[in-house]
Amino acid sequence: MAPVFDEPFRQTLRALFAWRRDVRRFRADPLPAGTIERLVGLAALAPSVGLSQPWRFVLVEDETRRAAVRADFAAANAAALAAQRPGRAACYARLKLAGLDEAPSQLAVFADCETGQGHGLGRHTMPQMAEYSVVAAVHTLWLAARAEGIGMGWVSILSPRNISEILEIPASWKLIGYFCLGYPAREEGVPMLESAGWEWRRPAAAFLVRR
Repeated sequence: MAPVFDEPFRQTLRALFAWRRDVRRFRADPLPAGTIERLVGLAALAPSVGLSQPWRFVLVEDETRRAAVRADFAAANAAALAAQRPGRAACYARLKLAGLDEAPSQLAVFADCETGQGHGLGRHTMPQMAEYSVVAAVHTLWLAARAEGIGMGWVSILSPRNISEILEIPASWKLIGYFCLGYPAREEGVPMLESAGWEWRRPAAAFLVRR
């Protein structure tokens, strides 16, 4: 029998969505043993094109590899700062755009774009559906982590090619995201980029188009 999701559950679910954050500041204490494995198990419940399950999760624990990822971020971040418009450069410089120095866990997520699972269903006209499926898994993991009080931050200021080389990833795997996970240093009621004056959340009506 299918479960019944009542109004109190729906309200709690909405609170989970509203309180999801892209966390940048973490406590150093490690996550309990088995936490990443459990979260990945929940992420694997996400929908995928043709039931291809193209997600590949790489838990980055080696300190030498972590240092190489940190160096790649530093170079990419410096280039991004230099490319900012004069009116934005000062705000950008104040943002803390990575938790790489603090987060106890780091997870790289890839899409296996050549997986035979799913037999190509749904990918002939839209081959990027494999990547989209992995994004759905990432979001599922993000919400599952938040439900356990665990913060997650997406580090996008990286070179995908360099990260694949650092982690010695098969050529058919495409980097979707590099993530920091750990307990947040503090809870934020407002997204960090909004409180910093970088951008503001628009109402849903601004994105709904009718034809």
